[in-house]
Amino acid sequence: MRRLVDSWHLPAGVAQYYQWMNLPDGDSGFEVFGRRVVTDRGLAWRTIQAQWPQIAADLDHGTPAALGVVTVASASPAGLGFNHQVLAYGYHTSPSEVTVRVYDPNSGQDDGTCIRFDPRAPAKPTTFAHNINISHPVRGFFRTAYAPAPPPAS
Repeated sequence: MRRLVDSWHLPAGVAQYYQWMNLPDGDSGFEVFGRRVVTDRGLAWRTIQAQWPQIAADLDHGTPAALGVVTVASASPAGLGFNHQVLAYGYHTSPSEVTVRVYDPNSGQDDGTCIRFDPRAPAKPTTFAHNINISHPVRGFFRTAYAPAPPPAS
């Protein structure tokens, strides 16, 4: 239980979930003189362009990556409980799909648990297909701060 609470990184970790819950799925902005002006990067761009390269780098170095999984769009703090955490331990890429292999504490020892997405249009809302044992769609995910700790003495 202590490690679960530690993983929330109070207050900054919870604030990041809350911020991401309030972002649009795709970039928002407007057109000026035929050019797109982005006013806010959406969850897809933040996941694919900002977070995914860091997660992949961790995995390439043999370091699992703890992920904060954002599932709801809500300004209500009560929505925080619908988000989730998983541990990424591997991935596979092709030009049209990234498959992130994850350990989901809700699924037990299931090596087939993953999150899949198409990385080609990060400015637009993106489907993050998954078989994580949660009842909500995945809107995006971010790398959370994690430090290993030895288990408490018996």
